[in-house]
Amino acid sequence: MPASLDFDDRLLSLGLARVAEQAALAAAPLIGRGDEKAADQAAVNAMREQLNMLDIRGVVVIGEGERDEAPMLFIGEEVGTGQGPGVDIALDPLEGTTLTAKDMPNALTVIAMGPRGSMLHAPDVYMEKLAIGPGFAPGVVSLDMAPAERVEALARARGCETRDITVCILERPRHAAMIAEVRRTGAAIRLIPDGDVAGVIHCADPDATGIDMYMGQGGAPEGVLAAAALKCMGGQIMGRLVFRNADEEARADKAGITDLDRVYTRDDLVRDDVIFAATGVTDGNLLSGIRREPGWRTTETLLMRSKSGSVRRMQYRAPLR
Repeated sequence: MPASLDFDDRLLSLGLARVAEQAALAAAPLIGRGDEKAADQAAVNAMREQLNMLDIRGVVVIGEGERDEAPMLFIGEEVGTGQGPGVDIALDPLEGTTLTAKDMPNALTVIAMGPRGSMLHAPDVYMEKLAIGPGFAPGVVSLDMAPAERVEALARARGCETRDITVCILERPRHAAMIAEVRRTGAAIRLIPDGDVAGVIHCADPDATGIDMYMGQGGAPEGVLAAAALKCMGGQIMGRLVFRNADEEARADKAGITDLDRVYTRDDLVRDDVIFAATGVTDGNLLSGIRREPGWRTTETLLMRSKSGSVRRMQYRAPLR
C-alpha cells in the first residue's frame, strides 16, 4: 500500500503539535542565557523523545546535519515506534539558536511531516530564495529578475507603489548589494538577524506581519521547511541551490540532485500534503514566545494541514515539574 494512502494527517497533527511544544518548553530555561549549543541540544533531545512516542515509521530528511555531525535527529535517522505509516520529517528543533541565547524575537521550534517521498532531500548548502504570499499568478516574480525588478513587479500586481512594499531580508554581508538595490526602489526592508523560516512564513499573512516578500540566500534545508508552511497557508516560494565549491556539489550528488541550476517551486520542494507545526520560543510577529508565571509555562503553537487548509493557533499551559 502506498505511504500516502495510510498517512492520516488529521490523526497525526496533534501529536506533531506536541513535538513542537515540548521542544520549545525544553529550550525555555535557556532563553537569554548566552549558550546556543545548550539551548539547541535541549530542544533536540525533547523533540526526539516526543517523535519516538508517535506511531510512525519516520525518516528525518531535513535535520541537524549528517550522521557524523549531529548526535541526534541527523538526516536519515529513523524515528517513531516503527508502527504506522511511513513518513518524511523535516525539522529544526530550534530555529534561531542565537535568537534564543540572546533573548531576541522570532525563535521557533519547527517541524513538518508528510508521506514517504513527499519532501526534497535538500543538501546542506545555501539556497537562493524568493517568496511572496497567496493570491498572485504564478511567475509574477522570479529568481531571474533583479531585486528591484521583483519589487516593481509585485507592486504592479498589487496595484500599489513600490514604497508600499516591505521586503524581509536576512542581515548578512552577502546581501549588501541586494539591500542597497531594494532600498533604491523606495521599498521598506525588515532586516532579520536569524530565522529565515519565519521570514518566509511572514509573507503568507502580510496583513498581520507587514511583510510582502522575502528574498536572499539561506540554508536549503530551511527552504524545504518554509515551503511546507506555505503549502498549508498559501503563497509561492522559489529556490535555487548555490554551490561554493566541489564539496558542496558532491553533497547535492549524494542527495540525488543532478540538475544543479534547477529552480524549485513550492510544489517541487514539498510534493504531497503535509502537516506543519511551529511553537514560539521568544516573542515574534508570527507567534508569542514562552510565557512564564509561578508554577506554569504557556506556549503558543501554529498547527496547519495542507490537505484541509486548516490553520490553528493553540495555547498549551504546562505545569512546572
